[in-house]
Amino acid sequence: MSDDILELKANVLKALGQPTRLKILELLRNGERCVCEIFPAIQEEQSNVSRHLALMKAAGILASRKQGQMVHYRVRDPQVFKLLDGVSALLKAHIDERKTLSRRLS
Repeated sequence: MSDDILELKANVLKALGQPTRLKILELLRNGERCVCEIFPAIQEEQSNVSRHLALMKAAGILASRKQGQMVHYRVRDPQVFKLLDGVSALLKAHIDERKTLSRRLS
């Protein structure tokens, strides 16, 4: 795999690797939302949310559209949710494995 492709992958993963951004993505799992809905829903300051939205948009994860004064965001490709679900499955397997080991030690 070329270094350029690896760099692109790393940039996407960096854009996903922050709890506030993950909160935003989970909120957008149900569809497009206005910034005015996002920041109160995830209980963050609007300026902070806007910064995270801009970063994910620059990474190609989000798309936006303006409607009057409102900016609406959506996930560009639902594949991002498959990635997040894969991470959840990985964590669940890890937790289950630890529980099994813990039971064996008891």
